Amino acid sequence: MRPDGRVTPGGAAGGAGLAVVRGGHIVDPASGLDETGDLWIRDGRIIEHPSDDEAKGASVIDAAGHYVLPGLIDMHAHLCEPGYEYRETLESGAEAAVAGGVTGVACMPDTEPPMDDAPTVRFVRTRAADVPAHIYPVAAVTAGRAGERLTEIGELADAGAVAFSDGDRTIRNPAILRRVLEYSRMFDLPIIVHCEDQALSAGGLMHEGSHATRLGLKGIPSIAEETIAARDIMLAEWTGGRLHITHVSTAVTVGLIRAAKQRGVRVTADVSPHHLVLTDEALSSYDTRLKVNPPLRSRADVEGLREGLVDGTIDAIASDHTPRSVDEKNTEFQEALPGAAGLETMLSVVYTELIAPGLLTLGDAVRTMSTAPGGILGTEGGSLAAGSPADLFLFDPDGTWTVDPASFRSRSGNTPFAGCALKGNVTMTVVGGRVVYRCGVAESS
Repeated sequence: MRPDGRVTPGGAAGGAGLAVVRGGHIVDPASGLDETGDLWIRDGRIIEHPSDDEAKGASVIDAAGHYVLPGLIDMHAHLCEPGYEYRETLESGAEAAVAGGVTGVACMPDTEPPMDDAPTVRFVRTRAADVPAHIYPVAAVTAGRAGERLTEIGELADAGAVAFSDGDRTIRNPAILRRVLEYSRMFDLPIIVHCEDQALSAGGLMHEGSHATRLGLKGIPSIAEETIAARDIMLAEWTGGRLHITHVSTAVTVGLIRAAKQRGVRVTADVSPHHLVLTDEALSSYDTRLKVNPPLRSRADVEGLREGLVDGTIDAIASDHTPRSVDEKNTEFQEALPGAAGLETMLSVVYTELIAPGLLTLGDAVRTMSTAPGGILGTEGGSLAAGSPADLFLFDPDGTWTVDPASFRSRSGNTPFAGCALKGNVTMTVVGGRVVYRCGVAESS
């Protein structure tokens, strides 16, 4: 179990007055920092070193033995409010986020009602004003996410949407996608697409391959993703719009994105931690916590995803946090809803499986989980340079913990990593200069 931590919404680390995060190893790809030093905070912002007289009165956070990192920005999470609060609320999702070092969360529009009009976007922004993490609404592309009629893109952008998506529904009509990509040029906002040809995936329960055959489960072929990814890339190339392919799961899709980038297509992509770590072989247990969409793929696909992450073809790692209730998972495999809770485990899974073995540097991981997502979404954060918002966290690389869903701050514990021993603990998270999560790190004056 992770060492006990608590959300502390009133704590100050420069939100009022002056604070210093002292003696930590600062890693910030955006500003080129990779060194031990002090980080100064005042009025919710990172500042240059103050005068000696000013510094005397600063509150101190001792970061010795820790990395000091820009807050992670998760560009794909399902926070379920309004409409599905039994799975997650904006508050519980934000609390889960900061426990995992995530200071900003882009929430998908699969709510009830869907986030397809300006009042609903404003509702989410208002409700999120007092939660411990920044919440960035992603508005629906089509009314009701039904794929038939475009939403009022301009009004949604004015209301505060940072991107547009129909969530985990493919935009099946290419004419609709063409139009919204053309609109995206006016507002310079990304269109986030889920690539799945549902005629090919219909009835599928896991990746189509030898393991599906052995288990007697209908498979979802990789080409169901790849054909739609190819189509969407071609439409982005035709229109000049900003396309973002989310939760990429196959090596062929990585190749399509790589070739498109070489041609100058405005396409970016993210991958989820479980697709970087787990394969379809894990489903031998019929554990419904391993049922996700897109499904866990083959070992060759995992290797292709990792190569795409290392060479920059894949821009970001996103949790695809999809909370489900106990009843929605504790049922027959065929009936269980797909999805995995991931906000609290995202960083430690990446650290354990990719950084510690040397496949990815910590700086590269921060770039893919903070700097790049912030750049794609156009949000503040992702940097510890002077003038940036004081959104950061302390990370103990020597800490270890065992994933226990009962200790999650999320309302849902449907993690595929239950019982796994992970490396690295988030010990403190600061958002806008305020300590919002603390796990064993003290402040002093």
